[in-house]
Amino acid sequence: MSDAALNRKIDIRNAHLDHLDMLVKLEEQCFVTDRLSRRSLRRFLNSEQVVFLVALKDGICIGYLLIIFHRGTSLARLYSIAIDEQYRRKGIGKALMLEGESRAQLKGALYIRLEVNQTNLSAIEFYHQFDYKEFGLLPDYYDDHTDAWRMQKRIRQYRQGIVKTPLPWCQQSTPFTCGPAALMMAMAGLKKNYQANLTEELQLWREATTIFMTSGHGGCHPLGLALSAARRGFSAEVWISQSGALFIDGVRSEEKKSVIQHVHADFLYQATKENIEIYYQNIEQQRLADACDQGAVPIVLISTYRMDRKKAPHWVAVTGYDEHCFYVHDPDPDEKHQDLVDCQYLPIARADFEKMSSFGSSRLRTAVILSSIE
Repeated sequence: MSDAALNRKIDIRNAHLDHLDMLVKLEEQCFVTDRLSRRSLRRFLNSEQVVFLVALKDGICIGYLLIIFHRGTSLARLYSIAIDEQYRRKGIGKALMLEGESRAQLKGALYIRLEVNQTNLSAIEFYHQFDYKEFGLLPDYYDDHTDAWRMQKRIRQYRQGIVKTPLPWCQQSTPFTCGPAALMMAMAGLKKNYQANLTEELQLWREATTIFMTSGHGGCHPLGLALSAARRGFSAEVWISQSGALFIDGVRSEEKKSVIQHVHADFLYQATKENIEIYYQNIEQQRLADACDQGAVPIVLISTYRMDRKKAPHWVAVTGYDEHCFYVHDPDPDEKHQDLVDCQYLPIARADFEKMSSFGSSRLRTAVILSSIE
């Protein structure tokens, strides 16, 4: 049977639980290591954050493709693709890829990323045919200790913004030090000899903390972060959409509120002494873009609700932009991300970014823009 005739007999459709046994069998046939378990396959079949397609011939699953999405971003990940050995090189993989990319576009994805074994030359060539490009290497990535290429494709065509100040990525070491981690990324990008480490991260938190939040340890105040940057030889401007004390909306204890208000007043006093520019207004996306163009680095407070359904304040570093997206380094590789590298240059559509960069019932918008002092 010719490939064209075969493809006319192939039915590509959404995977569902009735396909689970066939998917497990196909997984065992196609992969020796790094197999998806029955439990994982079932979880993906029940998830709304995926494109999960099967290729059926006479009702039998001879291939599948799985793309997963990161909530609140425009990034998709080609998680797995498998074709029955006897049906390879007959166009089944191509059909799945084209349909998968089309479905990913409809779900708002701008990029698709994937990992592939560095020794799997046929797979790498296959992805090259679809214009995926290598952009990083992951050492010792697979169970057999082989390395993986990271590959990426932009599935919507537009002019990519220029990243004027490349940033290293830093992972926060505690649940409450996203602010220091974002600040360290910015400072390390602006000053090459700046050393980011755990001691510095905790010191920055001690300098910038609000003491209390709604629960647990306090987060970092934008003025506190700006003061810490200024002490280390950087210029900082602060944008805050309100003039009163921050982060007290959900605090019930009057004693805690009093402490937070006292800390806010002290930060304001210190910032005035240091001549830090403070703008009491919403920061517009154009200002963030202008800052990036000027080689400065904005760090922005977002709400993680659109990522993980948790209404938590979270600091990220803006690494670049284009007409569709802002790109951020997220210091917190938790359940929002399947892989550490997915926290880097994470594309967030402008409309989503506008919603995410507003926190709490007061709709707080705040950012710190760092630049080097010439």
